[in-house]
Amino acid sequence: MTEVTLIEQGLDLMLYGMGTVFVFLTLLVIVTTLMSSIVQRWLPDDEMEIAPAPNTDFGVDERLVAVIQSALAQHRCRHK
Repeated sequence: MTEVTLIEQGLDLMLYGMGTVFVFLTLLVIVTTLMSSIVQRWLPDDEMEIAPAPNTDFGVDERLVAVIQSALAQHRCRHK
């Protein structure tokens, strides 16, 4: 008789915990999506300018910098 009660309590606790986690993660996704849409509405990509880095030489290949800049430009053009 006590085993059945113990199993029922374990199942209740498991369902309560899983339900709590599910509700929390669902709210997290909703709030994150809402915040993302608000930020995109207030700060579109055109207004967000990146300040140029100071002219310091850390041994970075200039071709690599050009490739990264080109990839960023292509990405921004595709997602407008």
